[in-house]
Amino acid sequence: MQSQDAAPPTAPSRSGPSVDVDRAEAALVEHYPRLVRLAYLVLPPSLGRNRRVVTAHALAQRALPRRRARAAAVPAQSGGAHARSRSRAGDGGESDSGYAYVRCQVLRTALEAGLPLKRAAWPKRSQLPPLLPLVCGLRLFPHSGGADGLSLDQRLSALSGPARAAYVLRGLEGLADDQVRRVLAAAGVDDADAALREADGVPARYALLDSPEFDPCSLQARPTDLVRRRQHTRAALAAAAALAVCGALFGLPDGGWSPDGAAAPAYARNPAAETALDPARLTKVSPTAWESASRTDFSVWPARGDRTGDGALLRRALAVWARPGGSVQVSATPGTPSGGPAGPPQLLYAGTVDSAHVVILYDGLRIVRYAEPKAGDRGAALDFARVDGAGRDEASALVLGRSDGNVRYLTAPWVKKAAERDLLEPDAAALGLGLTGGVTGPLAGPALQTGRCSSWRVLEVTDSAGTRLLTDLGELVPARLTTGRPGSGEETDGTQALRAWAPYACSLAAMRSAGVRDVNAWAYARQPLPDASGTADWVCTRAETWRGGGTRVLAQFHTPGGRLGAVAAKADDVPACGPRDPQVLAGVLWKSRAGNWYLLAAGSPDTTSIGATGGVRATAPGGLLTAPAAQGARAELRGTLEDGRKVSGLG
Repeated sequence: MQSQDAAPPTAPSRSGPSVDVDRAEAALVEHYPRLVRLAYLVLPPSLGRNRRVVTAHALAQRALPRRRARAAAVPAQSGGAHARSRSRAGDGGESDSGYAYVRCQVLRTALEAGLPLKRAAWPKRSQLPPLLPLVCGLRLFPHSGGADGLSLDQRLSALSGPARAAYVLRGLEGLADDQVRRVLAAAGVDDADAALREADGVPARYALLDSPEFDPCSLQARPTDLVRRRQHTRAALAAAAALAVCGALFGLPDGGWSPDGAAAPAYARNPAAETALDPARLTKVSPTAWESASRTDFSVWPARGDRTGDGALLRRALAVWARPGGSVQVSATPGTPSGGPAGPPQLLYAGTVDSAHVVILYDGLRIVRYAEPKAGDRGAALDFARVDGAGRDEASALVLGRSDGNVRYLTAPWVKKAAERDLLEPDAAALGLGLTGGVTGPLAGPALQTGRCSSWRVLEVTDSAGTRLLTDLGELVPARLTTGRPGSGEETDGTQALRAWAPYACSLAAMRSAGVRDVNAWAYARQPLPDASGTADWVCTRAETWRGGGTRVLAQFHTPGGRLGAVAAKADDVPACGPRDPQVLAGVLWKSRAGNWYLLAAGSPDTTSIGATGGVRATAPGGLLTAPAAQGARAELRGTLEDGRKVSGLG
């Protein structure tokens, strides 16, 4: 019997003896080769022998606890070659708690290293290549063994990680199956019995586990792939150099290699791009080159202006052209690419115009105008205009700047005189504008007029070949005005031609900002009006563009005594009134002074008959039709040409 005063016996601790860092460190130092061999055998062979060796050493070196820990009550060892060498073996008590702890840690991390990586979970540290120890330029692997060792390694590689651990604990540690179960459970294996059953499928050649073939501490060294290593080294050096250059560029002010004003940050650097953006490489033509050149166009314009030597301004203009920033106002005529220059462009002008610094460049396809305020670069503008195929007539002038409703032009070096005319006043004398370094005085811009059209001022330029009229349609290149049958248009330099344009000048507003190259006015018919109202004129105005497409045709009707013509029909992208197919048919509903309504229609001179259907039914031979009609009547026109073709009236 037990006295009531006696204390009851203490229940054994289920958590095992405590382990401090010193005891675990002593066990790790004493049995380091054995722990590394254990990790090497448990790690999956798919890692390769070099990584298995390095990982085994890393797992053993990371097995120490960070502070005093509790060791699971698992046996340290129970026999085998290593068991016989230990003086304190088999009981798994406190004397072996340090070794049991570090072995459990090595085993747990070795099993984790064999787990597959999952996208939905962060990888464990043991699943990643170890940072230390680190071996560069060498491949390490144990000494080769015999055929038996190779056969055993192949059989172990077919097992799962827990099964390999069970086999190694049996053979290397000499543990019985119940002890193996306890060790595996402590290492995190869920089904130790299944691991043991799987390990039973491999013959018990436990002595081979002590062979040099499975010793990761006795190693051979060989170099890695030397050829591939040299290739990778060169690639790494090139990448490091590129990274250093990029870092230096990002560290510079304004994100570039020089102050680029309103340009966006540089996105690429290569020799071709740097050459195109180098102001020192701009093409500058001699002032007399046009006199002996085989062609006269923008390519023989000299560089003019008071800032052609301002490298900073030219650099900003080129940089903004290549990569305009968000604050830059960019405009381009239809069909004009707005990308950067392919090579060094030609400088046509760099100077101060009114309140802005202006640079005009030419790359063989486009005219590019850069303008910035005198103070700073905020509010910069970049304009593109297509000029491929320009000849002497089209290359006579460029819009240099617009200010307060006025336009200044830069004229070609062959232009001798510049003057101003009002198209609505054909009999008025031209007003001289003067030329200073090829720059005209200010001219009222017709493109800015609003409301009632009371004037349309155009630029008249004179050179050795004659006089021509140019009108501003809101773009960099003014449109040339001609008269006459399509394909043989004549310059509007005589009084008769000026009078032909006068009634239709205001209709030019309908052709703004369309990339217009020239506009021709063709008086294709004259028609006697009923009720003794005189004779009306039919004129077709056609705007040709630099890109070929996008043409605009207006059929206009002008009665006696009327100051301006009326648009009777219009169409886009049609061959009518053009040099390829100069035919046109249009009609209008007109009221005479007597109060009668008529359908009037006229076709080009090659029209042999005209017919009307719908609200008005009538036919007439030749190119003119006059038929009574009701107010508001609508009719469809069909005409026949001399070659038998049928044409429809313009809409």
